[in-house]
Amino acid sequence: MNVLKKEKFIASFSATHSPAYTVELNETFCVETFDCYGGAITSEKQLRKEVQIDHLNPATGPIYINGLKEKETLCVEIIKIETEAFGVMVLYPGMGPLGKHVDVMDTRILPVRDGKVIFRDDLQIEANPMIGVIGTAPKIGEVKCESPGDHGGNLDTKYITAGSKVYLPVFHDGGLLALGDLHAAMGDGELNGSGVEIGGRVTMKATSFQQEISMPIVETDTAYMIVASDETLDQAIEKGLETAVFTIQKQLSLSYNDAYRLLSAVCDLQISQIVNPLVTVRVSIPKSLLKQPLFTS
Repeated sequence: MNVLKKEKFIASFSATHSPAYTVELNETFCVETFDCYGGAITSEKQLRKEVQIDHLNPATGPIYINGLKEKETLCVEIIKIETEAFGVMVLYPGMGPLGKHVDVMDTRILPVRDGKVIFRDDLQIEANPMIGVIGTAPKIGEVKCESPGDHGGNLDTKYITAGSKVYLPVFHDGGLLALGDLHAAMGDGELNGSGVEIGGRVTMKATSFQQEISMPIVETDTAYMIVASDETLDQAIEKGLETAVFTIQKQLSLSYNDAYRLLSAVCDLQISQIVNPLVTVRVSIPKSLLKQPLFTS
């Protein structure tokens, strides 16, 4: 299996970056990733504000996908996520929504083993390895890997995990896919600004559909999740809801009013993260509502 090494990475998504790797459509391949700090923090003696980080959220790539064309949809099937042996959680005054209450800057190195994140011997939580950053090159300009957007990027959505599929817009031939910023665990919102930041390896498969989408969609066993990012929660919510209503309307041949009613009756609004340069929400549409898959060959 083709293994794409983490030493080739980008700090921003842009169509101006030359491909670091090439894969084929329908190929299964493995991508190595750094954590969001590029592996710079390995000890609890290292404090975030005292460590020089050259590139936040480095994303392995760009990966050119042969046969993938502009205006198609890239489907990334996440087959397996393997994490390293420990994760990192830093904290410093001013970090996250409650940062004004943080008086002491500190770092925790958290072992990950047997499906658990170890806070203490008597305090362990379930690991849920996920991908924080995944995206394609944006239509225009350059977007730093710390930020999410319609191209994907730092979506910090915990359902981007093994067994799920991520659908991404393709603005340029080949897509220029990149990914990184794994978490061993992270709750909705990423509420203090950090998940359990960790490096690892992601096994995935890339396919394409002759459909055009405007923003990322995550497919789980039970739902399609429209993932919307914008400057404020209100703006991101409106953006996601509009796309969800249009999707329901088109799939079920409904009037706008009835699609809007169904949205309110059966769909869920969920928050992915509130701490990045743009905030990210998702609108979850149950598969049981739709007559057929959103994406068909």
